[in-house]
Amino acid sequence: MRWHPPGYGGTRRNADQVKRDGWQDQGMLAVSIEDERLTWPEKELVRQLGDRLYGKRKEEAHEQ
Repeated sequence: MRWHPPGYGGTRRNADQVKRDGWQDQGMLAVSIEDERLTWPEKELVRQLGDRLYGKRKEEAHEQ
């Protein structure tokens, strides 16, 4: 018998699939401001949301 508990064995999902499933199943969004699929205004929006919700990133705090 080849039964494995959830999370063990089988195939592993890649990072984009995990993000996609999180968005579709739970409404959670994980976005990198370095994602090349985003335009500059989209990246800026993500940065501003992150700053507002979680504070400035360490790299940004040192630049100013």
